[in-house]
Amino acid sequence: MDLILWRHAEAVLEDEAEEDLARALTAKGERQAERMAEWLNRRIAHSTRVLASPARRCQQTAAALGRKFKTLDELAPDVGGDTLLRVARWPDSPEPVLVIGHQPTLGLVASFALTGAVSAWQVRKGAAWWLRRRSRDGDERVVLLAVQSPDCL
Repeated sequence: MDLILWRHAEAVLEDEAEEDLARALTAKGERQAERMAEWLNRRIAHSTRVLASPARRCQQTAAALGRKFKTLDELAPDVGGDTLLRVARWPDSPEPVLVIGHQPTLGLVASFALTGAVSAWQVRKGAAWWLRRRSRDGDERVVLLAVQSPDCL
């Protein structure tokens, strides 16, 4: 099963917004979200479940996909990686899942999924990490299919 971790695109600074959940994308962030959404839409399956944090910047990033998505309070900033994996139903979900969320949670989930250890990996703003769990000869492994930054599109 595929797990795609997409960090929200660039947002206004915290001191420019009333509260963290209200932070909107900058003009650059809107362009980043559009470029990454185009890249993802060419590659992800139609059956992909799309889950997003309730934060405005994640909602705007998700909207760039032009697909239905589900907003989950469990994906708000500063939730634990175990919560993200639980709501994504990873690695047992039969369909791929795309999660639009925040640092440091996305980096912690990527490190745990790939190495079995929790480390503070950085996921750049607007970037996507594509992980796949596969079985070969009875051995379950997680492989990194792609890491894509909107700045390289």
